[in-house]
Amino acid sequence: MDIPPDLQSLTAEVEALRAENRRLNEELGDMGILYQNTIEHGEAVEDQLAEKNIELNRTKERLDQELAEACNYVRSMLPPPRQDLPRTEWLLIPSTELGGDSFGYHWIDDDHFALYLLDVCGHGVGAALLSVTAINVLRSASLPNTDFREPGTLLSALNEAFQMETQNNMYFTIWYGVYQVSTRLLRYASAGHPPAILLREKAGASEATLLQVKGMVLGGMPGTVYREESVTIESGDRLFLLSDGTYEVEKPDGVRLEFGEFVQFAAQGAGSGSELERILDWVRSMSGAGPLDDDFTLLKVVF
Repeated sequence: MDIPPDLQSLTAEVEALRAENRRLNEELGDMGILYQNTIEHGEAVEDQLAEKNIELNRTKERLDQELAEACNYVRSMLPPPRQDLPRTEWLLIPSTELGGDSFGYHWIDDDHFALYLLDVCGHGVGAALLSVTAINVLRSASLPNTDFREPGTLLSALNEAFQMETQNNMYFTIWYGVYQVSTRLLRYASAGHPPAILLREKAGASEATLLQVKGMVLGGMPGTVYREESVTIESGDRLFLLSDGTYEVEKPDGVRLEFGEFVQFAAQGAGSGSELERILDWVRSMSGAGPLDDDFTLLKVVF
């Protein structure tokens, strides 16, 4: 029996719809498989990320512990305050966990007392390592053929021993002095370091004298010769050794604190509790909240 043309057309359309339906079902199935794989892959990625986060946290905890141990070691290198003359007290507030500031004082012999403060460029482990190494050299007097009672000679020898090419291109500044008890003479030299501040009481006020000798930073150029100066110390004189981070702060008006302002404020603190805490509070009031931009290191010596 012949199939009417209209029915033939309808049958063809039905078959075409069925074919399209099969194709869509196949695509839907493929999409379901893809979706499932995506979910499973995403879960696997999340698991991997979770494992990595655990590993990172463990690594951070280990590094934090090692950094704390390094900080404790550097701190242990600093000398305790002295109660006998020359009497000392100090503050060292690093801007980060590890800084490049360090200092020391010790008797070279029964008549000569050495006092010094240095500042390595930069921060972190590298700066702290160089700082500790230099301090160890000064404490142990381990430079051959060098008289540690002569500041200029000593800095010239240190410069040769710590050239930047052998210290990962790092350098440091230093102020180094030697006080001779029998003559009350303080001899000093400096390598790119801020001047020490000598305060002397006169007529009920503190008179400030800057102890400064111009000299290139240590490690900058081989063959550099450093000269020294001297000053006679009187009973009751106060000497401040400091790093540039002690006064190089930005005030609320955006202007940096001048060194002269710092000296003037320091000279007003005679007889007031802890002069060092007073100065630190004042500097913090200038810089605002948060850590200071650089290490704050201040050493006070009373003769």
